Amino acid sequence: MKNLEPVREYFTSLQSRLCDRIASVDGGKFRVDDWSRPRGEKLAGGGSSRLIEDGAVIERGGVNFSDVTGPSLPPSATARNPALQGKPFRAMGVSVVFHPRNPYAPTAHMNVRFLGTQDGSAWWFGGGFDLTPHYVFEEDVIGWHRAAKAACDPSGAHVYGELKKRCDEYFFLKHRNEARGVGGLFVDDLDEHAGVVSGTFDWCFSLVRSIGDAFGPAYAQILQRRKDTSFGEREREWQLIRRGRYVEFNLVWDRGTHFGLQSGGRTESILMSMPPLASWKYRHEPEAGSPEAKAVAALQPRNWI
Repeated sequence: MKNLEPVREYFTSLQSRLCDRIASVDGGKFRVDDWSRPRGEKLAGGGSSRLIEDGAVIERGGVNFSDVTGPSLPPSATARNPALQGKPFRAMGVSVVFHPRNPYAPTAHMNVRFLGTQDGSAWWFGGGFDLTPHYVFEEDVIGWHRAAKAACDPSGAHVYGELKKRCDEYFFLKHRNEARGVGGLFVDDLDEHAGVVSGTFDWCFSLVRSIGDAFGPAYAQILQRRKDTSFGEREREWQLIRRGRYVEFNLVWDRGTHFGLQSGGRTESILMSMPPLASWKYRHEPEAGSPEAKAVAALQPRNWI
């Protein structure tokens, strides 16, 4: 089995750096909830959940680290590789979601992770980040994708295009036939045999580090630009409706949510990604020509850079 201590050290360092960066924008503090599970439970190990709520900028945000072992991989992890069913595993990573208070500031998500069988027969990395604006500003989205491309370029000229495509495909609400946001990067099952984007353990770990390191600066820049924009009840109502779409995706389609719940993960940490408030209106359609209608029209996969 590979030496995983550098991976763990990177993940814990990334968690601390992200909390420091966002706290400096918000002015508030993260609540730290360290947790552990004794051997003998379905999952053993522990982690740290860090939460910021009711801040000046972030209405609710979480930066979670976990490092757990279990007796067998859940169905969400073995569906694409049935030969791994029944294998004891180790999973660790950092998962991040920020829901800003201001409707003009976008929600953002980032995850970097490692999953491996305890016998060393298989290992994978995964990671990515995506942006979910309620109102779309091209300046923000172009900067976001430039940061994504810069994170991928050291690993190969083909990597950004492939990971962007996978992100557009993954963060899509199939039951509504609409994109969740404006995309970013997404890669799963990243190992030596992953096809178009694949490499050695060190190459995969390097790509995941680059993705993790790019997220904080790119998102903080957008927050600084939008956090003080004036808004009213109309914008707030629209924000809550779009947050409803976010909830739908996480509960219906997200593999990470399914993995956590199916493997007996810590429910509070898994569902920390949910916004504090969201709403659903029956057959709601934004007024033609409105800023809200233009936002929906912009939520389509495209080459932003």
